[in-house]
Amino acid sequence: MDQKKLNDWLDSRKKRKSLMTADHLVPKILEGNIEALSTAITLLESTLSEDKSESDQMIQQLLPHSGKSVRIGITGVPGVGKSSFIEEFGLMLTEIGHKVAVLAIDPSSGESGGSILGDKTRMKELSKHPKVFIRPTAAGTTLGGVARATRESIFLCEVAGFDVIIIETVGVGQSETMVHSMVDFFLLLMLSGAGDELQGIKRGIMEMADALVITKADGENEKKAEMASREYANAMHLFPPKKSEWVPLSFTCSSQEKKNIDKVWATIESFENQTKINGWFKEHRHIQDKYWLRETLKEMILDEFFENTELVEQLRLKEEQVFNDEISSFQAAEFLFKAFNSKSRGTN
Repeated sequence: MDQKKLNDWLDSRKKRKSLMTADHLVPKILEGNIEALSTAITLLESTLSEDKSESDQMIQQLLPHSGKSVRIGITGVPGVGKSSFIEEFGLMLTEIGHKVAVLAIDPSSGESGGSILGDKTRMKELSKHPKVFIRPTAAGTTLGGVARATRESIFLCEVAGFDVIIIETVGVGQSETMVHSMVDFFLLLMLSGAGDELQGIKRGIMEMADALVITKADGENEKKAEMASREYANAMHLFPPKKSEWVPLSFTCSSQEKKNIDKVWATIESFENQTKINGWFKEHRHIQDKYWLRETLKEMILDEFFENTELVEQLRLKEEQVFNDEISSFQAAEFLFKAFNSKSRGTN
């Protein structure tokens, strides 16, 4: 590379970095600038210390302007038609005046480091709409990092003027609890005709659902879908009452025929109205704030532990002692905690 090309590359890099600052991004996001919103989320996802400092400043300045949306988590088994549903649902919302942000999470990409690049191609019409913002997010090596990036991305989207935020999980797995802890309404999409309907999904995920919708209820599958919906409704009535006092609903829909897509939104509006009246909507968000404060604290403590090579070596030795039945797991943990505590006090 000759000197001119090197200088040009350095200049362009400096320019890009100058755009990734809180001072530059905050006013533009407040104006609803989509390019600035995308850049801000990229900044959030960065692991560089200088970027983290800028993103922290940015969130601090924008946080008071957030909270003005309904946050919807959507999950379901592979092949249930999440993308088709979200596209029709999103388009319907834009027709009645809403601005929609879709944040998609891939909890399975930790090994490959890949990300969901197909969402925009699967939602062709929705992704082109001027009132819609779609952002895929790869989980990376831990759900913790993705959780923080996703939760703070929600704040940014709200500040940018999006009043309906959809968090989509890809498949059914460990990310459901994470998503449930950052949304107001949790929607579970299911298929019919897969044998014993109640064996297809974990009870815990069903208990989290505020509504369960059987998709692809069209053509020859319509009757099967209605039967499955009744079975799920009966099963959900056996679960303990929700603290929100909301009674979860089960019904069918068809993205292909655009059937009952509006019923999903009507259900969410009913949930929002009821929980705002009884105070659960605000209380639930406070509970979520407390949960993420503690989860983030745990993650920071663990990070500090594993950044210390001496402690990591002690951990390895203690693991060997546990495997050899020389000490118990609890004794090893107590020893390591004391060693960690001693190191922490020594650095203060």
